[in-house]
Amino acid sequence: MRFRKFSELMPYQDALFAMNQTVRKVQEGAEDECWLLEHPPTYTAGTSAKTADLLRPDFPVFETGRGGQYTYHGPGQRIAYIISDLKRSAALRGESPDLRAYVQQLEQVVIHSLKSFGVQGFLREGRVGVWVNTPSGEAKIAALGVRIQRWVTSHGFALNVHPDLSHYAGIVPCGLSQYGITSLHALGMKVSMDEVDAALLAAMRRVFGG
Repeated sequence: MRFRKFSELMPYQDALFAMNQTVRKVQEGAEDECWLLEHPPTYTAGTSAKTADLLRPDFPVFETGRGGQYTYHGPGQRIAYIISDLKRSAALRGESPDLRAYVQQLEQVVIHSLKSFGVQGFLREGRVGVWVNTPSGEAKIAALGVRIQRWVTSHGFALNVHPDLSHYAGIVPCGLSQYGITSLHALGMKVSMDEVDAALLAAMRRVFGG
């Protein structure tokens, strides 16, 4: 897998266009890719998004084609987009491709990364994403959303490092109004984006191998 890290904020529409182009290349046999990047403040809608959950469109809104509902992307949030041929990688292991197993692997990448900073992430039945405990109750720290085309994945996950959490006020994040949103910095972990990237890459090697 080829890893690419982008130092400047990437407009969402540019990332979506490039991602779709890369999906086609991987479908034709190109190497899998993982992108680490940040977006300007943006709301994105998954295939299950409800119009009523867009409370106040303070930022540009994009339909994505990924699974899930509304979420926010912005500076201080580490986005990982993974374009991977699940059929090809499964064949190397002598297995059948499994989208559910892939999503579970993404969840484990986030959980292992959080653990390296002393943060216990966990999953909850019926709630997509990775959650943590806060003084105010359980809160989401990472969102997941995946699209698959001819067994090639796109999109991925978004981990909150130090975004402006007030920007979530314009949506009902993932359709769950009763839970909060948090970040590593809000939990007292003042880590840098470079430290987060190192943790994510180590976790990916641990979960995916190689």
